[in-house]
Amino acid sequence: MKVLIMGVSVRALAESAVASGYNIVGLDAFGDWDLQTMCECYSLRRDFHHRFSANGLYKASRRLSFDAVVYTANLENYPDIVGRLAKNSLVLGNSKEVLMRVRHWPSLYSILKKEGFRSPITLYELEERQMETSQKWLIKPMHGGGGHQMSFWRAGKKLRQGSMLQEYYSGISCSASFVSNGVEAVVIGMTEQLTGLPEFGGREFTYCGNLLPLIYAEDNADTSQILDQIQRIANLLTREFNLVGVNGMDFIINEGQVYLLEVNPRYSSSMELIERAYHLPIFDLHMRAISKGELPDFDIAKKTVNPERFYGKAILYAEEDGQAPRTETWIERDIRDVPHPGETLFRGKPICTVLADGTTRNDCYAKLVAQVDKLKGEIYG
Repeated sequence: MKVLIMGVSVRALAESAVASGYNIVGLDAFGDWDLQTMCECYSLRRDFHHRFSANGLYKASRRLSFDAVVYTANLENYPDIVGRLAKNSLVLGNSKEVLMRVRHWPSLYSILKKEGFRSPITLYELEERQMETSQKWLIKPMHGGGGHQMSFWRAGKKLRQGSMLQEYYSGISCSASFVSNGVEAVVIGMTEQLTGLPEFGGREFTYCGNLLPLIYAEDNADTSQILDQIQRIANLLTREFNLVGVNGMDFIINEGQVYLLEVNPRYSSSMELIERAYHLPIFDLHMRAISKGELPDFDIAKKTVNPERFYGKAILYAEEDGQAPRTETWIERDIRDVPHPGETLFRGKPICTVLADGTTRNDCYAKLVAQVDKLKGEIYG
């Protein structure tokens, strides 16, 4: 069976699939150098001369030969496209109907509240009586991703169409990954999210990477408490929305409590670190959960408490327009999503992903920064 993997960027999931021996073809916005070295792949821009869009992906896919589809970000925001794919191919992932429910914020937050879990107050239109508070609010797109188009709300600022206001909580920005079979779930990783960091070219709330494992406090009991909340939420989401395959969730930890922000019902970028650290074949887990209902025999608590090593990834964003240097050897330096030599780089757009590991969280982070600094020197001179 030949599987099409499609989304904004598919390199990480394609790498997992190839490692497990699957026959795949990739379709995304970039068609990066390293993706081309591992499988048949196509760039929406380079091969089909289209700007990235969900509809553009669908149209391009109709020109390719494959038997089944696995989608990644940001197709969860376009359930109609997933539904159109399902009319012609076997979609190995959450269905159009599941996406419509789990990405409908009022339904999601209502279910969480009913079961005693916390989520931020979210408004879909300005209600002045509710805005009379010293609490900070965020403007977020209803169907966004990667922290793009997010900003703090200011009194008097109009809410854009397709946006919502969400109560802002200070705390640790995190993600969790889990495998589901529609009935129950197994959590396979928790990470700290890196957002808006200028050392990586990030701005405001832009997603810049992850650090694994998530260590909430020096007291292991605190981390175990967070893990318990996440496991219970993963099981609830799986049952209520009939989630299948690998899924992710984003959340904030505030005063020892998990505040769920959103569910990503597909492969998420932090899963690359889970595969790297725990040697879990993510693509194979996804396929087995969907085709056979199998869940991994895995205890995340044993990996999270007293970790021996930390793993990280950072996305480097271009600080100015430019051109990629010779990049053929970048893969050997734990750099991924590698641009083609001489490729045009656009300010604010991602250049590549850097991977590192270390004995402590800070050691791992410092190695990411050092790698990025070296790359900047090569790119900008």
